[in-house]
Amino acid sequence: MRNELYLLKFEPIIKEKIWGGSKLKSLFNKNTVSNKTGESWEISDLENDTSIVANGKLKGKSLQWLLKKYKEELVGKDVFKNFGIKFPLLIKYIDAAENLSIQLHPNDKIAKEKHNSFGKTEMWYIVQADKDAELILGFKEPISKSKYVELVENNALPRALNRIKVQVGDAFIIPPGLVHAIGKGVMLAEIQQTSDVTYRIYDWDRKTETGQKRELHTDLALEAIDLSSENGHEIAYKIQPNATSKIINTTYFKTNIISVEGEFSKDYAEKDCFLILMGVEGESIVSLENGNPEILKQGETLLIPASASKIKINSTGAKILEVSV
Repeated sequence: MRNELYLLKFEPIIKEKIWGGSKLKSLFNKNTVSNKTGESWEISDLENDTSIVANGKLKGKSLQWLLKKYKEELVGKDVFKNFGIKFPLLIKYIDAAENLSIQLHPNDKIAKEKHNSFGKTEMWYIVQADKDAELILGFKEPISKSKYVELVENNALPRALNRIKVQVGDAFIIPPGLVHAIGKGVMLAEIQQTSDVTYRIYDWDRKTETGQKRELHTDLALEAIDLSSENGHEIAYKIQPNATSKIINTTYFKTNIISVEGEFSKDYAEKDCFLILMGVEGESIVSLENGNPEILKQGETLLIPASASKIKINSTGAKILEVSV
């Protein structure tokens, strides 16, 4: 492994949102500037929002710079072959102090045609939830396109939507087309394709500080929406102590959860792909076979380069999401 590459931490990209709160600061100690902070982008390669290294010899370098310099050593041969100098995932923590807008995302085909972007498949892992906090996922029952349009025109969409109460550790897959919203009081980790294309279809009649309602994307959404009521968006998984447990494998990302108490070692020699570690519970010390160890606290994220072969994690009790493609 090249000496230059090590466990990489990035500066969080903080996003103020109309629905944001203060938990990113109070729970995760993020450097926020208001009580309306909605998102911390942990690893991003979106234009104008590229992550900057926060630790070690490469501090101050951008993720784009790393991709151009290290190529497959950073992300792996297949990933580099498929994505080139474009990092395939966007990693976030989200704090919803109020309901997010009801929205959906386009698939790859629509996103490419209309926005020259990847589509957006994403997954959520609930890190913290207030009592009775909930998500909106899909419809209570299948509806026709004409019925959907009628609900939108009459400002009555919420009454047709399916609500699910959530608790810490729940995980959900959000495919393109699924109508969804994060509810008030939910804090979660989000793993998604590198895309910022969202179609907003209802916004609770909210107004911005200037008294304007936010734009809705009614016509765009109509082409991309899934009007079925299929359930199955909650992911069932089991955690094994001091082991890697699968949550989900999709076309776009693979997410496991590692539960650590004591010392846990893992060999990545056969895996030619970067790995992302998201601290979702507790605190741990992560080290590669050479290089300085890094503390991974709740709400923090590490990028393990593809050229790494072994890691060691020490903790008195932690849960870590392990993400790859």
